[in-house]
Amino acid sequence: MLDAIAQFRENIDRVRTLGGLYLALDSLTTPLIDGSDILRSQIVLSVSALDHYIHEITRVGMLEVFVAKRPPTNAYLKFPVSTNTLMSSNSGRSGLLLFEEEVRERHSYLAFQQPDRVADAIRHFSSCKLWEDVALRMGKTSKEIKTKLQLIVDRRNKIAHEADLDPSYPGVRWAISRADADSVTDYISELCEAIHDVIR
Repeated sequence: MLDAIAQFRENIDRVRTLGGLYLALDSLTTPLIDGSDILRSQIVLSVSALDHYIHEITRVGMLEVFVAKRPPTNAYLKFPVSTNTLMSSNSGRSGLLLFEEEVRERHSYLAFQQPDRVADAIRHFSSCKLWEDVALRMGKTSKEIKTKLQLIVDRRNKIAHEADLDPSYPGVRWAISRADADSVTDYISELCEAIHDVIR
């Protein structure tokens, strides 16, 4: 788990540099040059850092269950393993390595960004009440935590899938400020640190 949170912190630090890049560009150029896509990138990459972190802790957590460092959860016990993996275990390949490959493969097409998807991932290795426990650490209600994350992911999706265009005004992008982007990065950072405290 320590490697996963260390990688998350490195990822989020890289994301924060985009805000500085935006400020530098803004101070050196005229208003005719629109650097707001740097801020949009900051939002997308903040959510990407969350997604990667959840993938990593889920993989590591499930491997810890596999080697009996954690008790199995109901979701872990229901995790499907392919017949190919079972057959490969008979050929002398390490069961742990095969299981890790299976987890990576099955999760490779999933996005762990939405609150329910994040909680589902965590259930594969922890029986914690994720959002209630995270809310206690963040001094908010679980509903507030999930709603804010949902709004962030919705904005990320507008940027990533709709070019951040406002459908009410064709050709016009949704407004964005450095404060908007920084608040997303700060929130994702605080959220992942709280999740890390809950699941370790």
